[in-house]
Amino acid sequence: MNKATLAGGCFWCIESAFNRLEGVQSAISGYIGGQTIDPSYRDVCDGNTGHAEAVEITFDPATLSYRDLLAVFFAIHDPTTPNRQGYDVGTQYRSAIFYHDDAQRQEAATFIADLERQRVFDAPIVTELVAAGTFYPAETYHQQYYDQNRSAPYCQAIIAPKLAKLQHLFPALLRRHTPDV
Repeated sequence: MNKATLAGGCFWCIESAFNRLEGVQSAISGYIGGQTIDPSYRDVCDGNTGHAEAVEITFDPATLSYRDLLAVFFAIHDPTTPNRQGYDVGTQYRSAIFYHDDAQRQEAATFIADLERQRVFDAPIVTELVAAGTFYPAETYHQQYYDQNRSAPYCQAIIAPKLAKLQHLFPALLRRHTPDV
């Protein structure tokens, strides 16, 4: 199993998408990239920890490639807005790839360069490439948030459309028994 750690706004969105992919053993919401040891959600929301809301993905590279993870990641969030995703604003919502080795760093850099060359987005990509440090899992109530709170307004307005996009763009990558959006 390999690990990938990605930050693309609210971790509820990213986690719910990656947990639907075949080959993902787990996608855990948490915090990474800052200086505060063992931060809480409130600490991170205050914006002074330096941490990003992120998801640590454990995946089987024989089933799902790192490149596939990157393709999904860039499809389900806006990598062109610094420190924000929609209404979520602050450094904790930045777009970042926390690479675990030089191969991941190189593959991510190449992937971003390809997106830029192809002009996939209307603005420059601002996704940070940062060496992975300590990942702190978020509180239990943040794990699998969408699946436990589907009727919540945020889940319906923000997460459900991202999952519909995932189902539309990447049907071959989904688990056979993927829960409906």
